[in-house]
Amino acid sequence: MKNPIENLNKIFDSRIRLGIMSTLMVNDAVNFNELKELIQVTDGNLASHLKTLEDNKYVKVQKGFIGRKTNTTYSVTKAGEKAFKAHLEALEQMIKSMN
Repeated sequence: MKNPIENLNKIFDSRIRLGIMSTLMVNDAVNFNELKELIQVTDGNLASHLKTLEDNKYVKVQKGFIGRKTNTTYSVTKAGEKAFKAHLEALEQMIKSMN
């Protein structure tokens, strides 16, 4: 029988990426500052983790303006949703297998 830990997605190992994905799974879109406040990380730290998620096609970035200020929003992609759900299922299986 395959060890459930093998089904975990390494991209979601980071608590910050886990927080980003959890937030995006329950919201249509969240802007950079809201994410930063929710997860309580620095601009640079958040940006690097978002870049990793974007590079893996798990997060979609939309840049725009509110008045003269830039506004960058993030949303989860279909691939991101599927990968994150699979990761959560693997976590559940791992926990259940510990009994």
